[in-house]
Formats: sequence, C-alpha cells, structure tokens
Amino acid sequence: MNVVFLGPPGAGKGTQAKYACSRRGIPHISTGDILREAVANGTDLGRRAKGYMDSGALVPDDLVVSMVAERLSRDDCGEGFVLDGFPRTVAQAEALEETLSANGGVLDGVLYFSVDDEDVIKRLSGRRICRECGANYHIEFMPPAKEGCCDKCGGELYQRDDDKAETVGERLKVYYRQTADLVDYYRDRGLVAEVDASLSPSDVQAEVEKALAGLDRS
Repeated sequence: MNVVFLGPPGAGKGTQAKYACSRRGIPHISTGDILREAVANGTDLGRRAKGYMDSGALVPDDLVVSMVAERLSRDDCGEGFVLDGFPRTVAQAEALEETLSANGGVLDGVLYFSVDDEDVIKRLSGRRICRECGANYHIEFMPPAKEGCCDKCGGELYQRDDDKAETVGERLKVYYRQTADLVDYYRDRGLVAEVDASLSPSDVQAEVEKALAGLDRS
C-alpha cells in the first residue's frame, strides 16, 4: 500500500501516519523529519534547506526529490509506505509518479486532511519540544507538569522557529499558493479520500483506518 497523506501543516498527518504505519509494519516517510535531521547534523542538504525552513517557505524541488527517491528504493518500502510532507507541489507529484513507475509501483491513494486555518495556528503555535529527548508537548492540549520542563527527562522545552504564529501564517500562505493544487491534481486521478482533521484524534484515526482499508492490497 503506497499512500500519500496530504493537508496543511498542523493537520495531524504525522501522528496519524505513525499509527497507521505501526499497525501495518510499513515505513512512515516524513520529509520534514529528514530535513530537520539534516539541518541538525549540518549536512550540505541541511545547510541549503535551513534558510527556506526558517522562513516558512518550501524547500526547492531539487533538494527533496532525489532524497525521497533514494528513500523509496530501500528494502523496507517493499510492502508499501506512507509519505508525509511529500509531494508538496504538482512537479514533485509528477516526480513521485516517475519514481514509482520506474520501480514497477503505483500510488494507491491520497488521504487529504482538511482543517480550518484557525485550528492550525492554535495547534502549531502552542507546540513545545524538548531539546534533550525530542518529546512533544502543547501548552493547552498537553502541557508539561512543570512549565518549560520536560516530564520525561527534565530537559528544556522550546518552540521551533517554524511553529511561531507569524511563521505558521506564512507556511499556510505557501501551502495554499503551491500545495493546495495537489488536491485537485489527485482528485482528477480518482485517488483522494478526505479526512475531517478537526475531529478528535480517535475519530480522525477511525476515518483514516476506514479509508486505508479500501486501499489495502494484502
């Protein structure tokens, strides 16, 4: 099962992708995580991508397409994958089709997570991350026992630059300007199943599982 999770930042795609992949034993491929790791490690890709990420702009296609193609060629993708954060443009979607076709594969479906802008800004601007262990918190929905301090390891909690309200607003503008066209692109191919991401996490999970059940090739 080869699937793309598509939607604005903060729609909950990553959380749902991790759950769906753990149930099926397939990899959750998040380009956002890969890029942030590259920035943290100071790789050439990371240095080139950092400026775009910090400003909320999309990282150019040439920096991500080859990276995703390499990741999909690994053995653990043999039974399928969930792509989260890629493609983000129609050009990337076309590159993904070419990559899959070259290896005898196809894209089975696209889950589109729909959510209001106000919810996105509230979710992302309240997110905090531990500098030591990477644990995630939210100042309203999942606060730590002690403000600014990780419950798990005692590390300092911080707000990522791309989670600040002004940057989230820019990320949404970029999304609607470039990425939202992907919904129509994939709808034209009959691949889209829409998920109401404003529901509770458990209800969203149920919708995701129902949509994926119709795509499962096993």
